[in-house]
Amino acid sequence: MTVARWRHLVRTLTPVLLLLCVTALAHAAQGQPSIPWWKSTQFQKDLGMTADQVARVDAIFQATLPELRLKRDELDRFETKLSNLIEADADEAAVARWVDKTEATRGHLNKIRTLMLMRMRQVLTPDQRVRFKALHEQWDRIRRERTSPSPAPTSGKQQG
Repeated sequence: MTVARWRHLVRTLTPVLLLLCVTALAHAAQGQPSIPWWKSTQFQKDLGMTADQVARVDAIFQATLPELRLKRDELDRFETKLSNLIEADADEAAVARWVDKTEATRGHLNKIRTLMLMRMRQVLTPDQRVRFKALHEQWDRIRRERTSPSPAPTSGKQQG
């Protein structure tokens, strides 16, 4: 795969990844159990997903989940080791080796996740992909409005 194709793939999948995270965070913030986006009845309806598509996306997720968990656990161990080395004022060469290991593991985890998302996206029809993008843009707009700082209140009087 060329670098340009890889970049295009990552740009295309970023909204999917964000929506996965946002759905989980939105449910958690509301005190609801987090459900995957493809299991959300509303999301299925908005995208027009068939039961077969939902099952296929879930199968992709379930098949990838053990590898994601293993790699996440490995990353956690490497980050802990790296933190301990830094706290212990280890020599720079040792820290650099663990940085390399940690970042390589993080990269591998991201690659696994990105490829999973790509396979999930391939289950959707071209029309569903367009709707998915529109739903993400709508969510992004709402999120920005909710998180943007409010302007300072003014009293209506000019100071001077």
